[in-house]
Amino acid sequence: MATGPRARLHSTGIMNATTARPNPLHTARRMAALEPSATLAMAARAAALAAAGKDVIDLSVGEPDFATPAHVCRAAEEAIRSGKTKYTPAAGIPALRAAVAADYRRRAGLEVSPAQVVVSNGAKHALHNVFTALLDDGDEVIIPAPFWVSYAELVKLAGGVPVILPTRLEDDFKLAPEALSAALTPATRMLLLCSPSNPTGVVYTPAELRALADVAVAADLAVVADEIYDQLVFDGRENVSFPTLRPGLAERTVVVGGVSKTYSMTGWRIGWTIAPEPLSRAIGNLQSQQTSNPSSISQHAAVAALTGPQDCIGEMLAAFQRRRDLVAGRLARMPGVRLPDIGGAFYAFFDIAPHLAAGRGITTSAAWCEQLLEREQVALVAGSAFGAEGHVRMSFAAADEKLIAGLDRIERFLAG
Repeated sequence: MATGPRARLHSTGIMNATTARPNPLHTARRMAALEPSATLAMAARAAALAAAGKDVIDLSVGEPDFATPAHVCRAAEEAIRSGKTKYTPAAGIPALRAAVAADYRRRAGLEVSPAQVVVSNGAKHALHNVFTALLDDGDEVIIPAPFWVSYAELVKLAGGVPVILPTRLEDDFKLAPEALSAALTPATRMLLLCSPSNPTGVVYTPAELRALADVAVAADLAVVADEIYDQLVFDGRENVSFPTLRPGLAERTVVVGGVSKTYSMTGWRIGWTIAPEPLSRAIGNLQSQQTSNPSSISQHAAVAALTGPQDCIGEMLAAFQRRRDLVAGRLARMPGVRLPDIGGAFYAFFDIAPHLAAGRGITTSAAWCEQLLEREQVALVAGSAFGAEGHVRMSFAAADEKLIAGLDRIERFLAG
């Protein structure tokens, strides 16, 4: 006769063959609420159609179409040749942490040390680290809508509660301090801001950010400032880093940045956080258990990006501004289309609500994008994925001729 724990389980009926039990690989409850990335899903659909021979114009993903600068690629090649292919410190190699700190000090004017920097596998991973390190179950994070598709999902994965605050096109989709104050509850822990914005391209003025900072300080909120597009600002606008706006903000703010957009290094997967040292140590400890470290080769390439020639940024910025002018001008002339003042990044987020109400059988932004892809082979992303139904996002990180052709097809689709 069997003895021990297994026998006792049998005796209680727990392991009886007739006892119903779930599939051992059933997913955790947290996965039920997780939405897939709408941008990557649309890009995958566009790629599948292109592979099938369709003439697809993919304007869905926020990825610069420029090559990674040559001096960055050479630094990666040299890192491989010199054997820099081993594990690195979890928070990043000292040279890169120092380069990030020096670059931020130079551009933002705020003194930070390398110890405040943690290098991660892209800005998305950096955000995940911050939310995991700071949020307890039930903590509320205020996120203005429209928002980047991953924000709410990453907050939920960390046990937090995303509180979505709608903004209006008439206000250039900017969060007003009065709306932020009205949304505060005893559970509010954090404010999440992105300027220049994905998906709208809107850039907050320093005065607008100071007004939000005043509310954050009064309410004792943590602030996460996603500044991944901070060097892609048009028309000579003043762009400031959030913790530089008021004394004391640096002690409650985490800045998220990276090389993906500024240096056209999306696939290299290098992002970072700049935060007070105690939080940075916690994030480094967390990352040591997650991924060990970011790619060693990518880290050495990122050092070259930050410390090498910077003329590549100006060249890309000039191209993006020219494309912004092209795209915004064409869209603004299309009947029933409205869009905000695009001050940075490389997105046009435009209103199609009149076309959804026009009785053509298309009533949601997702259905509109599906039909546009099917009929005209142009891939955009539905505004519903960004918390703003009735809008769509178009990336203009593409060659001028592709943008012109895509706009021609969009105009034809709207007229049809």
